[in-house]
Amino acid sequence: MTRPPIIREQISSGGVIFRKPDNGVEVVLVAMIGRRSWCLPKGLINRNETPQAAALREVREETGLTGEIIDRIGQISYWYSLQDDKVKIHKTVHFFLMKYLKGSTEDHDHEVDEARWFPIDEALDTLSYKSEKQIMQKAKGLIDKMEVQ
Repeated sequence: MTRPPIIREQISSGGVIFRKPDNGVEVVLVAMIGRRSWCLPKGLINRNETPQAAALREVREETGLTGEIIDRIGQISYWYSLQDDKVKIHKTVHFFLMKYLKGSTEDHDHEVDEARWFPIDEALDTLSYKSEKQIMQKAKGLIDKMEVQ
């Protein structure tokens, strides 16, 4: 008789950090270990940490960049498995739009193979996961709205 999987909840936070060089918009994506996927920087929220503080910390750790939160973008949820499907994780990730302040993508941490600036439309094509492409599309809309005001 097989046992049902253990189900756990995880809550993470991350961000879309952007800058505007030469009338364009660039954002940073990270390639995780093995460069199998390009994604948005994100990570678990620590005990007694707000989603906003976690997003700023995770973006700084994974990209080497410091940003300022401009707006909330939204959240995504998904499932994944550990230990040959013995543990099922339901993960929710909160995303925030951040204006680049300082730093270098060369200063990313060991969890990331590469952090790189992309023109925003190229980033949309490069992202590996549909849900993160949707977050990036929302971020683009927020940035466009800022330029109109």
